[in-house]
Amino acid sequence: MVGSSTLGRTESGPASNRLFRYEVTGMRQNTETDANDYPFRSSSSIFITVPYSRMNQEMQRITRMGGKIVNIEPVSAGE
Repeated sequence: MVGSSTLGRTESGPASNRLFRYEVTGMRQNTETDANDYPFRSSSSIFITVPYSRMNQEMQRITRMGGKIVNIEPVSAGE
């Protein structure tokens, strides 16, 4: 289409509603986690649920914090 733009486009398909759960090990306290307004939980594995549209951003954040993603699984509607 002439004059159409993908800037500012919002997702409205099945992918926009999908959630995924990351199982992460090796997270460490750093300046990024110090800025959080909630306590950092120290354990061997943590689980982080993210929407499909933010998966790449979350992977980068986990890597910066020293974590290793050991499993990614889709979250069903009933969970």
